[in-house]
Parts: sequence; C-alpha cells; structure tokens
Amino acid sequence: MSKLLSVSLSPHVHSGNSVKKEMYGVIIAMIPAMLVGFYAFGLDAVRVTAISVIAAVGFEYLIQKFLLKIEPTVTDGSAIITGMLFAFNMPSNLPIWIILIGILVSIGVAKLSFGGLGQNPFNPALVGRVFLLISFPVQMTTWPKVNPMNFSMVDAETAATPLALVKEGLKNGDNLSDLMGKIPSFTDMFLGIMGGSIGEISAIAILLGGIYMLWKKIISWHIPVSMLGTIAIIAAILHYVNPQAYAGADFHLLTGGAMLGAVFMATDMVTSPMTHKGMLIFGFGIGLLTILIRVFGAYPEGVSFAILIMNAFVPIINTYVKPKRFGEVKK
Repeated sequence: MSKLLSVSLSPHVHSGNSVKKEMYGVIIAMIPAMLVGFYAFGLDAVRVTAISVIAAVGFEYLIQKFLLKIEPTVTDGSAIITGMLFAFNMPSNLPIWIILIGILVSIGVAKLSFGGLGQNPFNPALVGRVFLLISFPVQMTTWPKVNPMNFSMVDAETAATPLALVKEGLKNGDNLSDLMGKIPSFTDMFLGIMGGSIGEISAIAILLGGIYMLWKKIISWHIPVSMLGTIAIIAAILHYVNPQAYAGADFHLLTGGAMLGAVFMATDMVTSPMTHKGMLIFGFGIGLLTILIRVFGAYPEGVSFAILIMNAFVPIINTYVKPKRFGEVKK
C-alpha cells in the first residue's frame, strides 16, 4: 500500500499566471488608448477616467466589506479595468453624478450581484454604459470636438461623431459621397483625431494594446479577427451592392467602438466562450449584430448591444461547442 501513487488536485502544471497578473496586463495594454484620449480631450478625459476608476474601486470595496460581508478583492485589478473600460466608453463631458450612477450599476448590479469576478454573465462596463445610454440619452450622445492638448476645464464645443453624422445624413436623404467629405480622413480616424468616446477614437493605440495582450497571451486572436472580419466583409458587400447607401468596410472598422469592442471588451475572459471554435462563433455574432444595428437599427452604434446580446449566448456556445475529450472514440 505504501507504493500507491498519490495524485494531487489539479492543476498539475502551473503556467505562473494569476488573475492579478492577467488583470494588470490588460491595464498596461489600455494605456496607449487612454493617453490618446487624454491628448484629444484634455483634462475632461482625465477627470472622467479618474472618477470612474476611483468610484469602481470604492464601490467594490464598500459593497464587499459592508453589504456582502466578504473580504474585498479590489487589489486583483478587475475593478480598475471596469472603471477604465467604462470611462473609455463615455464622452469626456459627462457630469460626475451620471458617472457615479453608471459605475454603481457596473460594479453593484452587473458584477457583484452575480457573485463577483468570474461569475458575471455580462461585461460590467458595457452594462453600465447601456444603462446610461437608455437613461440619459442626451448626455450620452453629446460629443465634444477633439481639441488636442486642451487642458482647460471650459465647456468644449460639441459635434456629431462620424457614425452619427453619416447615419443622420443618410436618413435625411443626403448623398454618401458628400457625407464622407464632412468626416475626418481615414488617416485621422486611424490615429484618433475625431470625436467619440474617450478610449475608442484611436485605432492604432487600441491595436498596440491588442498586440501586447497577444504577446503576453492574455487574449487569443479568434474573437478580434472574427468580429472585425465579419464587420468588414458584410460592410464591403453592402457597399458594393449600393455604394451611395452603405459606407465601406474601412469606415465601419475605424469609427465607433468596433476596435475597442473587439480588442478589450469582447475578449473579456469571463463573458466570452472557452474554446477557440466558440470564440469564432461569438466574434461572428458580434460583428453581424453590430452591422445590423448600425445600418438598419435606430442607433448609429451597435457594438455595446451586440456584445451584451452575445454574452447571453455564451453558456449555450460553451454547452454545444466543446473540445474532444481525451481518449474519446469518434462514433
């Protein structure tokens, strides 16, 4: 009996990674997009981001400590990520009281009411954003113009985002060619010289963060590629069918939250599928819904709604899309 093999509980091989290490890796990846937002929108962007992060950490600590009576987990970095992603999805002129309401919904309702990190079915930052968009549509769709290095706190001039401008113009019967002349160039949109939410305007900054996370193996390529690829293919087909009614693939990829959603929000490890095949299905669904909402829906943007809708299908995807069991014989 003394020679029996004793096997400890899994995991038997440890990579050295931890939840805390992964979370702070994501935070590092978000820094380029955050800095571009600060440069474009000035102190207002700093204010919104700082309040969002502090409120997210504070609400999580207070709710866990005094309501749930459990040990606070704010040091794991997940609350900081929620606060940053929430700020990335906000206009830089949002009032403080609205920010606090949105963060409370993100942390208290979308995250902790389900049991905390690892148990929330929906992306907390997006739940807060959609709640505010429905509750305070005017404040959530009033976008300051980009004013680089504007470090004063005076009220900024507002303007429509490229998505909203094209959506409203087409609705009014304007020619797409004329509308495209009124929006920033594709170079400006790639760099981040356009109106929008704080963290979504610069495709290059977001892609740099995505490359970093791929390098650190925090995310895989499956969700971003399938989501952005679906958006690009469907947009290109629609544009080919009617170039005066539908914008092209480059426009849809560089405007709104497509890049931000594909790299930082759809890839959330808690609310996305576990298998690579499931991730491809998940990304395809988000891309399809995004285009449908943008082109045929009432809102000019559809990324947040698309991700939350597909979050609801993740348990089904995980149930029916499974890897082959070790030793399983194919029938």
